[in-house]
Amino acid sequence: MRWLLSAFLLALSSQCVAVPTQIQYLSGTDKDHRVDWDFQVNGGRNSGVWKKIPVPSNWEMEGFGTYRYFEDWQKDPAPDSTGIYRHQFNVPADWRGKQIEIVFGAAMTDTLVKINGQPAGPVHQGGFYEFRYDVTRLLKPGENNQLEVTVNRYSANRSVNRAERSADFWLFSGIYRPVWLEAKPVANIERISLDARHTGDFEADVFLAGASGGKVSARITTLAGAPLGKEMGADVVDGKAHLRGHVDRIVPWSAENPQRYQVRFQLLGDGRPVHEVSKTIGFRTIELRPRDGVYVNGRKVRLKGSNRHSIWPTTGRTTSKALSYTDAKLMKDMNMNAVRMSHYPPDPHFLDVADEVGLYVIDELTGWQKAYDTDVATPLVKELVQRDQHHPSIIFWANGNEGGFNRDLDRLYANWDVQKRPVIHPWENFGGIDTAHYPTYNCCATSLFNGRDVFMPTEFLHGLYDGGAGASLNDWWNAMLANPLSAGGFIWSFADEGIVREDRGGAIDVAGNLAPDGIVGPYREKEGSYFAVKKIWTPVYLPLSEMASLPPTFDGTIALENRYDFTNLNQVKFRWQLVRFGVSSGHTVVAQGSAKAPDVAAGMRGLTSIALPRDWSKQDALYFTATDRDGREIYTWSWMIASPRQVAERMREQAATGTPVASAELSELPDAYRLRAGALSVVIDKTTGYLRELKKGEIIAPLSNGPRLVAGKAELKRISATRDGNDVVVVAEYTGNLRKVNWRLTAAGQLSVNYGYQMEGSRYVDALGVTFDYPESEVKSMRWLGRGPYRVWKNRTQGVEFDVWQKDYNDTVTGLSWNYPEFKGFHDKVYWATLATSKLPITFINHADDIALRVFTPREASGEGFEPKGTHMDFPPGDISFLNAILPIGTKFNPPGELGPAAMQARTPNLGIWLENTIDIVVGDSLR
Repeated sequence: MRWLLSAFLLALSSQCVAVPTQIQYLSGTDKDHRVDWDFQVNGGRNSGVWKKIPVPSNWEMEGFGTYRYFEDWQKDPAPDSTGIYRHQFNVPADWRGKQIEIVFGAAMTDTLVKINGQPAGPVHQGGFYEFRYDVTRLLKPGENNQLEVTVNRYSANRSVNRAERSADFWLFSGIYRPVWLEAKPVANIERISLDARHTGDFEADVFLAGASGGKVSARITTLAGAPLGKEMGADVVDGKAHLRGHVDRIVPWSAENPQRYQVRFQLLGDGRPVHEVSKTIGFRTIELRPRDGVYVNGRKVRLKGSNRHSIWPTTGRTTSKALSYTDAKLMKDMNMNAVRMSHYPPDPHFLDVADEVGLYVIDELTGWQKAYDTDVATPLVKELVQRDQHHPSIIFWANGNEGGFNRDLDRLYANWDVQKRPVIHPWENFGGIDTAHYPTYNCCATSLFNGRDVFMPTEFLHGLYDGGAGASLNDWWNAMLANPLSAGGFIWSFADEGIVREDRGGAIDVAGNLAPDGIVGPYREKEGSYFAVKKIWTPVYLPLSEMASLPPTFDGTIALENRYDFTNLNQVKFRWQLVRFGVSSGHTVVAQGSAKAPDVAAGMRGLTSIALPRDWSKQDALYFTATDRDGREIYTWSWMIASPRQVAERMREQAATGTPVASAELSELPDAYRLRAGALSVVIDKTTGYLRELKKGEIIAPLSNGPRLVAGKAELKRISATRDGNDVVVVAEYTGNLRKVNWRLTAAGQLSVNYGYQMEGSRYVDALGVTFDYPESEVKSMRWLGRGPYRVWKNRTQGVEFDVWQKDYNDTVTGLSWNYPEFKGFHDKVYWATLATSKLPITFINHADDIALRVFTPREASGEGFEPKGTHMDFPPGDISFLNAILPIGTKFNPPGELGPAAMQARTPNLGIWLENTIDIVVGDSLR
């Protein structure tokens, strides 16, 4: 009898617990977990033979077919137009009597699905959308089943090809997202559309299949399962139940505090649970208020975002949740709060991650510059919105891109989205928001900064090579902060869209200059703009950060501006360090502590203070770090305390040259002066006053032909050599802009050159300073004290901080090779630098403030694609330059002059300017 009672209780309990949807994967789940299917393609690599292919994948990335970018269906159709997949699978016997659907995460492009030789339904058209078929009648539960899928690279619908396969991105093919089966009771919850508002109000439309009556209940809980509020319930009427409720004391979801909850829906029949579905949600309200702004939870927000493709170098569009975490966390680390899904819906796991870590999302229907026809697009809008609408991270729907708008579709989004999120047309002023792409800084009459509509460029500062992205972002962001109609913007783009080409020996292909647009590389390598964005978009702004050094009157007080939208600065932690620099990489911490976080509401300013030790002014630099409530470093700022002259004097003391001679020697050659002290020999050209030869012993240090001006005129007026005590001095005077070059060699073997130049007033120049020649092939690495480790441009000096940095020589072309940081280019606020060479190391020590060190000329890309307007830079002459003004860089579409004040040419003051510096030149391993 005991076993009968147990069986009865088990049966009773099974009737009282709702059955969740059961899932069986037929493929793998992501790029790192895949299942082999049988496959044949009709053209290109490995065509005409049956082989194994991992699913999910793009067949191009697995050794089949051909690679195509931008256009592959009209002008020169690819030969690999059709791929056929076959796969054997079993269905659990206990699935008999259930409704079973087969679901495809996405397949490119037209997809015919057959189960046991019978079509599962009509051909699905559209390559970026989740689709499903009810295959209950076709399956044999408990037995072996045959799946056959025919995927056509091109659609039979011309508008699908125009929308998806004439586009500025890689064009892939095949089943690239997972495939699975879902089993539910015959009476089941088909779909849910819900709205959880920041007020705690909740409502949902629950649509049923196979149930003409009954009731639906819903219960909201924490993620840990603790119930909140009252259970909601509603009767099923005409296949739908509408539920309403309210939950007190919820924490609203925002990018700054992405608080999530769980809601479990149950279909009840005769009072017993039949089927249940759970959703992870956030209580969040989105509003686009015309001529006002974008509001989240009643607060105006500015979006700080980038555009993101779903791509990985070895697997194409097949990604993983691990990659979604990587990308989202990199965005958050850059202090971004938003991302645009360009130009198609992402994997669902990316939206899950955006919900979790806190990113506002624009979810986009494909249509790069041409739109789908209404008939084919109507079910695609349904598939997009039905799959994604419960995510609190999504705040806008984008109905295509840059003219790829079918206006007949705009009204459809609200049919499937009870939240009625705003629909935008990226690139257009539509629906009360101007999303213009790649405007110039002073654009435009009656619009953007000069209009009356809310504006939010969904693409701006195109990051081709090392241009754009962080370059000029500071000007744009300051202008956006100053304009109440600004809702922020989205940089193009997050990552270089590079793929590994099996047919090119594993080389990464970025399609010429069409796809190296990222802030990070294909494998998420960080370029200089990454750190510039991080600093510019920090939600904690320090006015003091605009200064390179602390003023002598600094008393430890630091002003803070709260640029969060919701968070009080009392949620942030602050710490400081006083540091000392030597000649080795890094620094020594001599004092440290924390600073109290002030009570400063979003949008307001306040003060904190550092308890400085008495000897703080004798240290080299101050570091100040802000950390958010999750322990993530918001940013670390740095300021020099020691002046260049103080550092130079200390470096001179450290420069050991052996036993000093009684006095330096001076000899006169027919066309030059020779200066000698111990092993060091210096030859100064009499006709120019520039360095001709530099030797230590018998080894030549090949620095020469300087310091000559990089801009302006210099004609030698007179030159002379004399003794000054035990030193020897060569004095050269000039007419023109260069006025003096004075060389000094001490008896201790210390060489220095003092130069001064004067520029006329109101003159525009690309660069100012002096330069030397030095053979690039000699250099192995560089170690320096200054802002680093990345190079800078005139309009991108943010994101580099003071330390003693070191990097090896490389010939990196940003966006085409990814050995970062790049070696060559401009380096900001350099106090001293040592070049390790194949012969003798050589060190340059500056005595003046604000000297930028130029180290060689970066190699530029040469490749097919769009002719860029702003990423070519004419570097000043020479190889090693000491500059008071450096070049800006432009973007793919805009030369520097169109990007804002920081990208304009340098202009001298009306009354002219006098500039002077002394450089100590140390040859050999003499610094200790």
